[in-house]
Amino acid sequence: MRLFQAACALGALCTTFAAAPALAENGSGQAADVSLVAASADFTTGQERDLADPLAVFAPKGDPIRHRIDYEIWDYALKQTTLSMGPPNRKIARRTFPTLGSYILKGPQSQYRLEGSLVLFSFLEEEVIESFTLYREDLEKVAATLDIAALPRNEQLAFWFNLHNVAVMEQLAKAWPVREPRALEVDGVPLDQAKFITLRGTPVSLRDIRENIVFRHWKDPKVIYGFWRGEIGGPELQRNAFTGANVGPLLDVAALDYVNSLRATQKRGERLAVADYYEEVAPFYFPDFESDLRAHLARYAEEDVKEILAQTSGAEPAIRDHEIADLAGGTRPASYLNVGSLAGAMDDPLLMGSIRADLAMFQLLEDRRRKLQVMIANDEPVYRVFFPDLLEPGDDPDKHAVE
Repeated sequence: MRLFQAACALGALCTTFAAAPALAENGSGQAADVSLVAASADFTTGQERDLADPLAVFAPKGDPIRHRIDYEIWDYALKQTTLSMGPPNRKIARRTFPTLGSYILKGPQSQYRLEGSLVLFSFLEEEVIESFTLYREDLEKVAATLDIAALPRNEQLAFWFNLHNVAVMEQLAKAWPVREPRALEVDGVPLDQAKFITLRGTPVSLRDIRENIVFRHWKDPKVIYGFWRGEIGGPELQRNAFTGANVGPLLDVAALDYVNSLRATQKRGERLAVADYYEEVAPFYFPDFESDLRAHLARYAEEDVKEILAQTSGAEPAIRDHEIADLAGGTRPASYLNVGSLAGAMDDPLLMGSIRADLAMFQLLEDRRRKLQVMIANDEPVYRVFFPDLLEPGDDPDKHAVE
């Protein structure tokens, strides 16, 4: 019965949404004439385009234009398709077993599957998947008509996070079922390097957005937590779209959850083990890897991780988990019927297995419920609360800008 109750919670998370153009607005909330925002056809304000470095045009400019972009559609989509597993409790998920009468393991197998967030890929209809592509293309059109580099820094950052993450969602949804996102190829090229995004005529990859735009121009390492890679082992997909107003606080929440999770930090003997994700971003933010990273972790560490930092030395990128962050574990749910003893049970497609959900998925939802129930009983927080940055009269408009 508990499994059935857990399954019922899925119904509210799988509503179809339609893509719509992202809307550029000015500070008063009115739609902005984006044709007036551009200083020239290629936004170079009189300078020649750098053909050797086409992404240099996205370097943030001074004296920003106070416009914002509305991500209401993407925010709605995230809330309908993404399930938060709750704050980390630093406990490994219990072992999974095959369904009775089978040797096949279904659902996520990661020992960290009760951390971060999971996407409901098995519930996505074709029109929903197509709308991800349409929305990604809409954001590309925004970049073609609005000078992104002339916006306030937080507006720029929110744009890059949302474009990157919807593009990852799009490709994984189109290719699903897939076990590991990094194994996916787009036209024969690994997902991370495939240049399937077009920004003002320039083909761009997910890695380009991260490294050649954001990491290149933002020095605060907390920006690494805004990019979703589709993996359980990486920063989670937030259930809120990034905006210019919330990007700073939401990055802090993302950093808190990741730094204090088992998939990011563990004590192994006398050494500190960290996620291999930190090794990937080290050239940009942690050049003196052990010293710089430990200082960064201390900034967000809660009590358990503070103790680990005090009891260990070094920082070894030894934690690897590249399994897809998917409620179904990147495999199609079992569609065969299971034996039931209740009258009419065999006729219940939701409980007894379907093309969208199976008992492994319901068991994971039950494990999530138990985790949160225990945390509540132990007086541990089960939600993260953040507040958008607010400005008082007379404040510098860039007071809360992420550097």
